[in-house]
Amino acid sequence: MDDKTLTIEFVRVTEHAAIASAKHIGRGDEKAADKAAVDSMRSSLDFIDIDGTIVIGEGERDQAPMLYIGEKVGSGKGQKVDIAVDPLEGTTICAQGGSNSISVMAIADHGHFLHAPDTYMDKIAVGPKAKGSIDLNLGVSENLHRIAEALNRYVEDLTVVILNRERHQNLIKEVRDTGARIKLIQDGDISGAIATAKEETGVDVLMGIGGAPEGVISAAALRCIGGDIQGKLSFRSDEEKKRAKKMGIEDFDKIYNINELASGDVIFAATGVTSGEYLPGVVFFPGGAKTNSVVMRSKTKTVRYIEAFHYFDYKDVI
Repeated sequence: MDDKTLTIEFVRVTEHAAIASAKHIGRGDEKAADKAAVDSMRSSLDFIDIDGTIVIGEGERDQAPMLYIGEKVGSGKGQKVDIAVDPLEGTTICAQGGSNSISVMAIADHGHFLHAPDTYMDKIAVGPKAKGSIDLNLGVSENLHRIAEALNRYVEDLTVVILNRERHQNLIKEVRDTGARIKLIQDGDISGAIATAKEETGVDVLMGIGGAPEGVISAAALRCIGGDIQGKLSFRSDEEKKRAKKMGIEDFDKIYNINELASGDVIFAATGVTSGEYLPGVVFFPGGAKTNSVVMRSKTKTVRYIEAFHYFDYKDVI
């Protein structure tokens, strides 16, 4: 991807999707919030001069409206790129008025994202200072001791982000047995993974099973900021394995490193919908809205935080 202006074009896409979904904050309708984000993102992408293909979409697992895998986006006139999207990560969070929902997308040259099926993935993610210390082949305690050593801290000083799910009861117990702190989140493990790279969040590591597509998007973001992630697909049925095989997955037990999840020149863009550890959410004011976004690129390691004011009388925001 040679056109530097694309980074700003992509963040406009997440801004518009965030504003569209933020109009549904706290209204209790997850599908309406998700549909607003999807429709806005699709419309905004079509104004960009790219020959884009959605390789990681959203919605299949939740039976929501989707930007589907294989869908063509963009004007078709520009560079050939693959796109991973989550127009609204944290649909339940948004609908309930909670924290940590974002609109997010990642872009890479064709063929540089793992074509992850819509299943689960066991993940461990850390920031730049702990890069190279993680290994999914090892147990929870060993990983936390290795991370603590890399950070020159005690295990008891670490904070681990884990999705608050029944399937994580054993993981939670193992982490507590080490003495490390835990922060349970309702949703939003992309935000949790990225938070490990920002010291002021107080988050040191993300552990546990979440969506595989979100694992690829997290890898894209962490590549831009020097973090690290590993993931192993966690299938719930033979049907999921069949779908994975059709997408080119041959080794169901493979542990993917960060460069196998997202490689090459990667751009990551995200806009806060509701406020969280990493980004403030959308704030509406009479006639407009304020957004906070981040856009970063792996090639240059440039990270831009963008506060933008949108005036609805002068622009179309779906």
